[in-house]
Formats: sequence, structure tokens, C-alpha cells
Amino acid sequence: MKQNKYDGTTYLNPYLGGVLLGTVLLLAFYISGRGLGASGAVKNSVAAAVNVVAPEHVEHSAYYCQFAGGDKKPMNNWLVYEVLGVLAGAFLSGLLFNRLKIKTEHSPKITERKRLLFAMGGGVIFGFGSQLARGCTSGAALSGMAVLSLGGYITMVAIFGTAFVAAWIFRKNWI
Repeated sequence: MKQNKYDGTTYLNPYLGGVLLGTVLLLAFYISGRGLGASGAVKNSVAAAVNVVAPEHVEHSAYYCQFAGGDKKPMNNWLVYEVLGVLAGAFLSGLLFNRLKIKTEHSPKITERKRLLFAMGGGVIFGFGSQLARGCTSGAALSGMAVLSLGGYITMVAIFGTAFVAAWIFRKNWI
């Protein structure tokens, strides 16, 4: 009997992945009473870092004092644990399926440096947008749509619409 060794190119069926994600979202609502999200963990991490570096600023800031300062512990938030779990799970998956490598995927038409700058720029813009929208794709769109929020649907349409336009503009860097 021939054994197939995992070659690192086979991925989970996307339909099964969607069902698993929906199940995790349902369990999150059932167990915690809230949906999934990642931008809140970043916000809490930034508040905790500012509290360490400049605690006086946190005490006098209307924004930061909501999350840090005094007896508040911004890193003791379920969103922080969720994101740490996602990172640990991704690391473990990469390790188990031989995908744990340091590499930069990019087209031959652009340099590695340009690819990293594009990725960083996109991440900064998306992070800023997630704070303006009061949630990231997981929190505002996915969890919002799960509770049939009109804002969740609007957010998802805006995300995919913007991605479609940006892909059309930047496609020359990849094709």
C-alpha cells in the first residue's frame, strides 16, 4: 500500500473551513456572549504599552483611561487571549504541516522590499480603518453579519468592494 506523504501544498477544503469558522463563531457567542474580533486586542495592547511608558498620559487621556490606568488590566481581556490563541494555532499548524518558513511571497515584477512596504502600508491603513469602523473584519463584518446587523453587511460590502478596486489598481505588481 502506497503512503502519501504530506507535501505542504494541500489545504483544508474552504467549505469545511467555513463551517468550522461558523462553529467557532457560534460557540463564541454562546460561551462569551460576544462574537470574534482582533482589533480590540491590538487596542488593548497599545493601551497597555502606553500605560507602561507614560502612565501620566493614560490618566489624563479620555481615550486611554477607558482601557488602562488605575486598576484596569487591558491585557486581561478575552480578545487578547483569542489573538494569542490564533497566533499559537497558526504556529502549531505551520510546524505540524511543514510550512513554518521565513519567506516573502512576491511577484518577479517587484522586489521583496517593495512587497513588504505594500504589506505594511496596507496593514496600517486597514488597522486605522478598523478603529474608525469600531471593529475589524472579524468583529464588524463576520460577527456583525452573524447577528444580522445592517452595519455588518455594509462593512463586508465595503471591504470586498475596496479590495476589488485596490486589486485592479495594484494588479500590475503581481501579474
